[in-house]
Amino acid sequence: MDNKIKAIEEIILRAGQIVLSAHDQEKAENVSEKNGDAANMVTKYDVAVQDFLISEIKKLIPEAYYIAEEKNNEDNILDNDYCFIIDPIDGTANFVHDYRHSCISVAMFSHSEAVFGAVYDPYLNELFTAQKGRGAYLNGKRINVVNRSFEHSILAFGSAPYDKKTLGDRSFKICHELFMECSDVRRCGTAALDLAYLAAGRNDMFFECMLYPWDYAAGQMIVREAGGIVSDMDGNPLIFNRRCSVLAATPTVYDKLLEKVKKC
Repeated sequence: MDNKIKAIEEIILRAGQIVLSAHDQEKAENVSEKNGDAANMVTKYDVAVQDFLISEIKKLIPEAYYIAEEKNNEDNILDNDYCFIIDPIDGTANFVHDYRHSCISVAMFSHSEAVFGAVYDPYLNELFTAQKGRGAYLNGKRINVVNRSFEHSILAFGSAPYDKKTLGDRSFKICHELFMECSDVRRCGTAALDLAYLAAGRNDMFFECMLYPWDYAAGQMIVREAGGIVSDMDGNPLIFNRRCSVLAATPTVYDKLLEKVKKC
């Protein structure tokens, strides 16, 4: 398994070169909107990265199954020996605007349990990884959450842009309530990197009212292996076969965060 994990990490690093090679990604012929939603974009580079990842992983693990953002996903495939949940470019809006804060997210599941997760920021060449029971790492160096007090904590959050009509008001109400008691807030445009940053001690709390599994499958594992706590916004375990809310934090602030979010 260790050899497979190392090979998958190398595949992800190579996929990052596709992201770095991108140019003119905002041109009309290179980007489209899903279901006519201007907030939900896909570029030819998203498709290229995903195709590369699946093609290369298939060579390594031919029997693997896939849940991925830019494909039609089958039901009930997480129970297999190997199932990968892939987001080829998390932070596509950032990518289209050349904001240079996007990442590749890959999680490997076995019989519905996460066993490996990787979040790679090619712009900073930062590879966050975690294996079940083996801790979390950044470029091979062990990372852990930092247990700060609530008032000294930084909140990262997502605004649920695909559901802004139904969840926009609640998202910003929660943000305001937390902002008044924590140190500051960040809205960076990629849930996978927000979670990876929490694992590395760069922020302390995260929430988003609705995400797809590929947005959080890898990041949530990295947080857990770094000593953090992850659930949905009601305190229930995350699900990986459909969308749900996500709440993550260090142990020192999780209970208070959950209590405040439930009241909003």
